[in-house]
Amino acid sequence: MYCVRKVVDDLYWVGGNDHRLALFENIHPIPRGVSYNSYLLLDEKTVLFDTVDWSICRQFLENVEHVLDGRDLDYLVINHMEPDHGASIEEILLRYPNVTIISTEKSIMLMHQFGFDVDDKTMTVKEGDSFRFGKHNIVFVEAPMVHWPEAMVSFDTTDGILFSADAFGSFGALDGKLFNDEVNFDRDWIDDARRYYTNIVGKYGPHVQALLKKASTLDIHYICPLHGPVWRNDFGYLLDKYDKWSRYEPETCGVMIAYASMYGNTESAVQVLAAKLAEKGMTNIALYDVSNTHVSYLISETFKYSHIVLASVTYNLGIYPVMHDYLMHMKALNLQKRTVGIIENGSWAPKSGSLMKEFLDEEMKQMSILNSEVNMISALNDNNANEVDNLVESILDSMKEA
Repeated sequence: MYCVRKVVDDLYWVGGNDHRLALFENIHPIPRGVSYNSYLLLDEKTVLFDTVDWSICRQFLENVEHVLDGRDLDYLVINHMEPDHGASIEEILLRYPNVTIISTEKSIMLMHQFGFDVDDKTMTVKEGDSFRFGKHNIVFVEAPMVHWPEAMVSFDTTDGILFSADAFGSFGALDGKLFNDEVNFDRDWIDDARRYYTNIVGKYGPHVQALLKKASTLDIHYICPLHGPVWRNDFGYLLDKYDKWSRYEPETCGVMIAYASMYGNTESAVQVLAAKLAEKGMTNIALYDVSNTHVSYLISETFKYSHIVLASVTYNLGIYPVMHDYLMHMKALNLQKRTVGIIENGSWAPKSGSLMKEFLDEEMKQMSILNSEVNMISALNDNNANEVDNLVESILDSMKEA
């Protein structure tokens, strides 16, 4: 049975939702599922924008057949060739053998790499090319490394519709509600949108900035991403988030405390720190145990907050493994421009603090490390409790200076 939504008079969402997939890209948990968006334009020529992941191909094909209502499919525009959007290309070719695939040269190369027989079916486009399908004129804009090198976006100049590929997307299944104004995005979606961006696209901030600059020249009325809601208003909210995330600027002034504790003593210390911060009026605090919080959530929150406190026990003369993994993810995703406090613990050879500072100094960019450090020998006690007070003051003072 088909399940479609009308975007505008002659454009339909023909994608689907997946609640069975546990890990996006087999790494990121998606407890709220994910949508795979595809759009079908009915003009003098019929045009399908992207396909879907193989997991929902049956629903997708039923949707396409229903909207076409007996018409043939003339064109398939592939903005992004990653398999969660390109996996169903061959199924489209089987059912609509007269279709022409429009995409970038690199994208067509990837189609061959994935084993798709598209030799006599493709039309290559590049930056600035346009194509008229009837009343609708589509301009093609290259968007390399957002987040694959072959990516492009397509802009319908007739209705002001930006088919934005993986830009402006989000984790989370749509479950009937297609548009941003049909949901409470700031309450129910922003965390998934941030976690999607920071973990999938986060490394490529300069490339996102380049795309934002191009988008600023377009008269956009709709943003149709490949995951998550379609945007038809409140673009300033969304673009402001993307601008901050892609410049690695904090989204909010607050403190994220990430701790690694073996027997509870390091955890006890960060609870004291959090309580003292709250007593001083800083209540925008998020506390995470890196041992039982998936790193994708840690990364998302790290992009969100202005200040990070890293609290780690020493393990085999090194940083606790899950804390080290978190740091490596921060580096890989190009996180920068944060103020960091350090809490070190160890019973016989405390080294985690100095090693974390060394990592931040040598492996990351524009990380400001506070001079006030908490050094624990096994547990916090009356002799070093004042170090927590000093760290609190350092955090608050640095916020005033920002």
